[in-house]
Amino acid sequence: MGLVVLAFAFVPFPIASAATTDRHVRIEASSFQYTPEAITVNPGDHVTIDLAATDVVHGLYIDGYELNVTADPGQTASLSFVADRSGTFRFRCSVTCGALHPFMIGKLNVGSNELLWRGLGFAMLAAVAGVWLVRPGNKRL
Repeated sequence: MGLVVLAFAFVPFPIASAATTDRHVRIEASSFQYTPEAITVNPGDHVTIDLAATDVVHGLYIDGYELNVTADPGQTASLSFVADRSGTFRFRCSVTCGALHPFMIGKLNVGSNELLWRGLGFAMLAAVAGVWLVRPGNKRL
């Protein structure tokens, strides 16, 4: 059982080597929200984001990548980059657009969420160990 726990903790997950592609995403900014609120790409993808402001001037700043783009009302502005950092990055409006401006946040996911899968694996191991320990006839308790 200890070896299984160590395997979940330290052995890297097999990564499906997806070929890098060109990702083109359109994000609409309006009334203190982005649509879609989250985008997912693979590491190494060449990403182009078209930001379309529908009501007032909006911006999009990607934390961790230090990239920024601004779009005027009724206009679309583009931003291109290579997703060379894995993880989850927030993007937020970089132009004060009204009272709820601080809550205008989205998410860029680059790659899989390895911590989530490791956590689920540990939870399943704990459940199996718990059932094994409390089963009838177990003299360890």
